[in-house]
Amino acid sequence: MLVRDAETIWNTLKGIICVYKPAESSVRRLRTIIINKICTGLNEMELTVSVRDNFADHPLVVGPRYQEKDLVVSWSNYLGWHSSGILIFGLRRGTSTAKYIRENLPTRAYRIKGTLGQATETGFSDGKVVERSTWKHVQPRNMDRLLSSMQAAHQKKMFEMCGVDMQSQLAYELALRGPIRPANSKLPIIYGLKCVEFEPPHFMIEIQCVNEYETYLASLIHEIGLKLHSTAHCTGIKCIRHSYFTLDDALLMKHWDLQNIITNLEQCNRVLNENDHLVRQESVALRR
Repeated sequence: MLVRDAETIWNTLKGIICVYKPAESSVRRLRTIIINKICTGLNEMELTVSVRDNFADHPLVVGPRYQEKDLVVSWSNYLGWHSSGILIFGLRRGTSTAKYIRENLPTRAYRIKGTLGQATETGFSDGKVVERSTWKHVQPRNMDRLLSSMQAAHQKKMFEMCGVDMQSQLAYELALRGPIRPANSKLPIIYGLKCVEFEPPHFMIEIQCVNEYETYLASLIHEIGLKLHSTAHCTGIKCIRHSYFTLDDALLMKHWDLQNIITNLEQCNRVLNENDHLVRQESVALRR
């Protein structure tokens, strides 16, 4: 859409956008930047102004027509300071869509980098090193076996919480409906876990999960190090999928201007429309 009328653009700002969050930046700061970019772009566009004898409502008197406090924006997912990747924002009435996606407990996928041989105070590379260990004994097969075991343990825990025997027909039927969501929205659950890169002492894992948070993902790297009879710390976290949104849908910060934001909003609406029936099926399954 290429429209030069500010009022028309304002009326279309109702939906969600998908942006790429760089590491070492806060979600709140990015929200502020986006709001500022939108309002600045709108105020630079053509405005229809009716001037009468009373100039009290003229923009030169009252200030810019579109102000940051008037634009409601909320996030659907939250990424911590060390994390980068997909971030979903709801604009104006799109905040209800952002909330719907969030409360539907969508699975997310991350690629997490770790380094063997050192444990840090914070679990991240910027923390003080508190322990060093050997790592050359760790082989790819050791990593793959461990991750497979951890994934199986999480799946078993999920069925146990539902009071279902993993070998039963009910467990099979539940699995056919898709990933089982935990009733407790605070409990992280792993659905998939694999090593996608192994160049000792560095490695990268890909995880599919729900209810995760940044410190949990860092602690997972620490746990992997310990179970491999070594130590490890996290060197990077990237969210590569949130619900049905992937990195291909995410708008880079250098492209955060009004026209690109409008284009991204339209693209995200198409993604939602194409997958609406799947989202509703998951929502129904979640309530059972």
